[in-house]
Amino acid sequence: MRRERLAQERTLKDVADAARISMPYLSEVERGRKEASSEVLAAAAHALGLGLGDLLSRAHGEIVRIDSRRANRSRSTSTSPYNGLCLVA
Repeated sequence: MRRERLAQERTLKDVADAARISMPYLSEVERGRKEASSEVLAAAAHALGLGLGDLLSRAHGEIVRIDSRRANRSRSTSTSPYNGLCLVA
């Protein structure tokens, strides 16, 4: 969301006002400190001129890109196939 907002050269206040979301809350969502409801995400996406699906697709692409970089770094520095990943039942 932040990447798209900055690409549009829009302020946090501008997008928050357009989405009818408080600016501090939108800031927390952008930084990953709050988990937004689908309604909040849809409002923010709409304020950015995107559909909710577009926003989620872009977020998915970003996550895949970050995971790929981490995996590449881990392969070059770790001999463990698990790279510190632990699952708990």
